[in-house]
This record gives sequence, structure tokens and C-alpha cells, in this order.
Amino acid sequence: MRDLMTIAEAAKAAKSAVAKLDTNAKNAGLNAIADTLLAHTDEILSANRLDIEAGRENGLNEGLIDRLTLTADRIAGIAEGCRQVAALPDPIGEVLWQRTRPNGLRIGLRRVPMGVIGIIYEARPNVTVDAAALCFKAGSACILRGGKEAFHSSKCLSDLMRQALTDCGLPADAINLVEDTTRESANQMMKLNGYLDVLIPRGGAGLIRAVVQNATVPVIETGTGNCHVYVDASADLDMAARILVNAKCQRISVCNAAESLLVHRDVAEAFLPMAQKALAPDHVILHGCPRTMEILGDSIVPATEDDYGREYLAYEISVKVVDSIDEAIAHINRYNTGHSECIVTESYAASQQFTDEVDAAAVYVNASTRFTDGFEFGFGAEIGISTQKLHARGPMGLEALTSQKYVIFGNGQVR
Repeated sequence: MRDLMTIAEAAKAAKSAVAKLDTNAKNAGLNAIADTLLAHTDEILSANRLDIEAGRENGLNEGLIDRLTLTADRIAGIAEGCRQVAALPDPIGEVLWQRTRPNGLRIGLRRVPMGVIGIIYEARPNVTVDAAALCFKAGSACILRGGKEAFHSSKCLSDLMRQALTDCGLPADAINLVEDTTRESANQMMKLNGYLDVLIPRGGAGLIRAVVQNATVPVIETGTGNCHVYVDASADLDMAARILVNAKCQRISVCNAAESLLVHRDVAEAFLPMAQKALAPDHVILHGCPRTMEILGDSIVPATEDDYGREYLAYEISVKVVDSIDEAIAHINRYNTGHSECIVTESYAASQQFTDEVDAAAVYVNASTRFTDGFEFGFGAEIGISTQKLHARGPMGLEALTSQKYVIFGNGQVR
């Protein structure tokens, strides 16, 4: 097992070689990774079973077990993500603009690799591949530090990716996994100044908070998801029910799942029984405001202040009846995490007000919040979903993983 400093040195040494690779070489590496993962599906599943068994023994909840679990279909999806990243335009070298100054200097702005990108994440083995693929296509080396819950899966995936690069004559140290999953290794990684050009945490609120508060290297903050579905007075209620069920129940363990439902008072008596019936097959627990309880009765759990700000990651949702779209927007902007928000409405004016005034990375009109995802946005994969406002916001694909360089051409000008 390589220690962290050995890995950091290897990644720093590899970054120049990765930055020099042309698009064809990078695409060949990514397609080789996809082929290798598919060819070794059984091996990956065997490693993943070890993690799942250990997770159940250690009492992981079903939401985390779901995040941890790989299947043949999920592995195929991960491989397809690599191919999609390969098919995307290469951002490196793109000239964003070029201008000529009055003194004759030609100044251009060009995309360049970050260098070495670190990712700290939890029980999500798919991140091992998604992050590595995006960093590689963006011309950077990466250092991956996954959680102990997914260690066997991440180790297997990392070894296979490194072997695929080696077989193509490409630098294996473009992809590096930290095998020490202790808290000390995470703390040490947060302070790899001189080695890491940026650090991206991807996981629960505790992990993200720890990285933001303790890191001395630059950090891009990805966020938890307290996402809302607001059913407006003019909503198509059947559509609203379909969107709600998908946003809440399609996969409860993800940050783009809905955790809160807001309903305009004009449609509350009609829609809330529909919502309760639609969510019943998944046994969703509703934490409702007093007006919700008046309509739906004692089966509803009284909502507390904490419920409105909670990321449940479970079959639970907070529910509130609001008097207006203004109240809905104010509620969302108070309690949300800046991730993904949805309005269901047939009113163009309401949709425009919602998209203009809601403060979030992704705002939906008549569509599920579950689409906030790099793969669904056509990025092939994502390194995370940024809920901050500096440099990158929303699903982070290739462009978000690049930096910029000014290139200036002159003919002897002096100042």
C-alpha cells in the first residue's frame, strides 16, 4: 500500500505527462477503461459484495447500502459514462476569446488543465470511475480518497483503470487511490499544499463541512440536497403527482431527490390526497404542517422546524401548504441547500418568477429534480454537484475541471 506522500509525488510527477496528451490518446484511454470494466464485471461485483456484507454488518442504512451497491447494469452505465466522456469535445486548448489591444498586443484566454485534482468521497464506488474519467479527459492527474465502506470496490475499479491505461502506454499515475481510509489520511490530504491544485469533497454534510473548514488547499464545495417540489395553483395535478413520486421515490439515497413538498392553498385539498395516495406504495412518511394535517388527518407526522431543512435520504418528506408563490419561494430560499428546485405550473408568469427568484444551482419547470446529474445533462459523468457560486455551480463536467491561462502575442512592445 502506497502512503499518501508517495501517491502525491507520483501524481505531481504524472500531471505534466497527462497535460501533454492529445485528445486521441485520452479518448483511447477512456475507451480502454470502459472495455476493461465490462470485461471484469464479475470481479468488480465480487469486490462489491464484500463491501455490502461489511456495510450490513456495520448497520449502514438502506439509503447508504443503495449508494454502495453495484450491479451489472450499474457497471455498464459507469462504462458508458466513460465512453460519453471520450466522445465529448476536449476542452483543453480551447481559446475562449482573443482581442487586440490598441498597442498591438493580441491577448487570448485559453483553457488549461488544473494539474492534480483531489476528491474525497464516501460510500460511492461509481465516483471512483466518474472522477477519474473526467479528470483524465480534462488533462489532470487525480488522487481519489474514498470511504472505508466502499474500499474493496474502489480498489478493484482503480486497479482495473490503471491497468487499462498501462496497456495503452499511458501513465497509470494519472489515477491514484488512497488505500488508507482512516480520518488521518483525509486530514493529511486536506493539507497537501504544493501537490493538490484543488480538492473536491463529495458526500454527506459532515464530510463536506469538515473539508471546507479544515482544508488549506483550494476547495470546490459540493452540497447536500434539500430539494423542493412546489405545486402551484395552476398546476396539472396528475403531472405534479408523477413528478413528485419520481423526485422522491425513484432513488432516495441521492442528493437530487426531493425532500420537501410545497402546495398552493388553492389546490391543497385536491392535491394532497392525490400525493398521499401516489406515495403510499413506497410507504413514504409525510411530515406535515397544521393545514396539511387538517386535510390528511392523523396519519401525518407533525412537521418541526428541523424537518423543513432536513435531507432525509429516506422514504420521508416534509409537506407545507403555502398561500402564494411568493411564500413558496421565500420558504425554499430559507431552507434549501442551493441544489435543485422544481415548480409544477401551467402559468408562464409563475414559471418565470420561480426561475428568476429561486436561489439554486438547478431550477426546473414541470420536470423532476432527479435530472440534476452530469450524465443526464450530457456531460458523460460528473465530479460532483457544486452548490457554491465561485468558479463552478451545478453538475461539474469537463469545463468545470479546467483552469485558464492568458496567452499574449506581441512584436516588441514594452511598457
